[in-house]
Amino acid sequence: MEKSSIKTGRFDPKLSIKRARERKKVTLGSTLVTPTHTYTWSSSMERLNILREGIPYESIEVLSQRINTSVKDILQLIDMPQTTYNKKKREQALLTGRDSEIVLLSIELLDYGIEVFNQEEDKFQRWLKKSNIALGGVTPESLLDSTTGIQEVMNCLNRLEYGNLA
Repeated sequence: MEKSSIKTGRFDPKLSIKRARERKKVTLGSTLVTPTHTYTWSSSMERLNILREGIPYESIEVLSQRINTSVKDILQLIDMPQTTYNKKKREQALLTGRDSEIVLLSIELLDYGIEVFNQEEDKFQRWLKKSNIALGGVTPESLLDSTTGIQEVMNCLNRLEYGNLA
């Protein structure tokens, strides 16, 4: 009898762990595409170089589209007044180091989350907006305001990839 290529039946955690380990071996990079620039990095040193150069305020709009939320919500996350954002964007200024880092780490998190959810972006978007017991009952999206919060969400995604409580 020939085995079907369609997966049916029980979840195989050993296969999932094996697949996750194989993916970890391949260095996947992240990309931020703004109307004026394209930033690509695949290591923390490359990310650091981008941070030192700075990224434009337009990247906040790109992040809001990727997270599927409003620019206003992103501005609240990074604690920036709308008027400051509008002025700096008009002047084509660069984000501060902290805000740039939040944007770049969030992009990395989004790329990883979509990978964990097997390229099903809608499911990942729903997961971001639902409260999560493993994160203390808050939504993963609400933790994107700091590097520590982003790391906690990344850890949660990592646990999910390996079949643990997340």
